[in-house]
Amino acid sequence: MLDDNNDIHPLFHGAPSTTEFKKLRKRIVRQVREAVDQYGMVQRDGAQKDKWLVCLSGGKDSYTLLAVLYELKWRGLLPVEILACNLDQGQPGFPATVLPAFLEKMGIPHRIEYQDTYSIVVDKVPEGRTFCALCSRLRRGNLYRVAREEGCSAVVLGHHRDDILETFFMNLFHGGRLATMPPKLVNEEGDLFVYRPLAHVAEVDCEKFAKALNYPIIPCDLCGSQDGLQRQQVKQILDGWEKNSPGRRQVMFRSLMNIRPSHMLDPKLFDFAGLMLNPDKIAENNPDIPHLR
Repeated sequence: MLDDNNDIHPLFHGAPSTTEFKKLRKRIVRQVREAVDQYGMVQRDGAQKDKWLVCLSGGKDSYTLLAVLYELKWRGLLPVEILACNLDQGQPGFPATVLPAFLEKMGIPHRIEYQDTYSIVVDKVPEGRTFCALCSRLRRGNLYRVAREEGCSAVVLGHHRDDILETFFMNLFHGGRLATMPPKLVNEEGDLFVYRPLAHVAEVDCEKFAKALNYPIIPCDLCGSQDGLQRQQVKQILDGWEKNSPGRRQVMFRSLMNIRPSHMLDPKLFDFAGLMLNPDKIAENNPDIPHLR
């Protein structure tokens, strides 16, 4: 977006004019555009324009997601309709007025949905267990419902590169499988896409971006108040690796985009049993030895 206050979206009013911030902003916009294009997030079938339900938690990642999507729309690079949505899950002390006030001030179409999933999670999860799994399922179910009610084709989430890496290692360490959050998938019912346009964006960049624009960050006290979360442990491991070898996170992330099934061990992905030697190569590399007289 331009830096003329009369020509930019309110989401960018007050943006720093420093070279450092301009580079940060350009990098995030480029990475989001790459993810949108690379994973085919815009349906180009000539039918009605896509409508995205962009989910806002009030954290740094979702604010960054919303701002960058609006910048891409302004540039004519994202031909979709955006509806911002916050699911108020009834957590005690949640500042319920912050996001509605922010979205109204920004002039952004939005829907605030109240569902007391907090009470369900606290009631169902045994003492000493973490809330994340059940909380996530309940949240996702409600977001799918809202998307259907609003005629949206996709639910758009603010998971970034580091979330994807952490999930990969959680599955590796605790789930016994190689899997992570994909940038694009279809829900189990088959009627909605789920997109993660921040898939290539580093968490630290989201933090710098949201802080520079002074967005009103809302912490997740429900999950953040629990100790010993597997994700926290994995994050500490990755932080240590990154400290000892700067850039390692990005190298590991690139490996998720460069998978060689023939060099793994899953017979469902590669037909190891069907591998055959090439007779022509055998003859070529083992010529007949002439008989001695």
